[in-house]
Amino acid sequence: MKKLKIEFKWAIVFTITLLAWMLLEKTLGWHEENIANHWWLTMLFAPFAIFIYLLAVREKRRRVYNKKMTWLQGFISGTILSVFVALLSPIAQYLTHNYITPEYFNTVIEYSVTNDLMTRTKANDYFNITNYMWQSAFGALGFGIVTAAIVAVFTRKK
Repeated sequence: MKKLKIEFKWAIVFTITLLAWMLLEKTLGWHEENIANHWWLTMLFAPFAIFIYLLAVREKRRRVYNKKMTWLQGFISGTILSVFVALLSPIAQYLTHNYITPEYFNTVIEYSVTNDLMTRTKANDYFNITNYMWQSAFGALGFGIVTAAIVAVFTRKK
């Protein structure tokens, strides 16, 4: 576990940052009156996520690989970070939807049904904590691996 300490630390930083972002979204009304724009506004978190991956892989390069790192070493470190983020993401979803914005699912379901985007049954099946926990875990893994591949290009050093 000692070899994975850096990745685990940054996964915790990522999760805390994500929770802070959810609080910001809630505060700015993206989970209520601006729910129609939530789908694209939430993508504004991507630069922060990429930046955290960059910091994590740079720390790994500095502390473990003596300031030299191949693309593969950076990619593996970023992928491990992605696995930890994916494992922590259901906890983040639980905290988000139970403490930060407990009315989110009701709001988004009503919006989807009122605007004829989904039937109530489909909306109920899609917008729930279980589905969001799975989506966040697989999304974090997929997005994280792609991010790791890109960040590794910029952090490699001979």
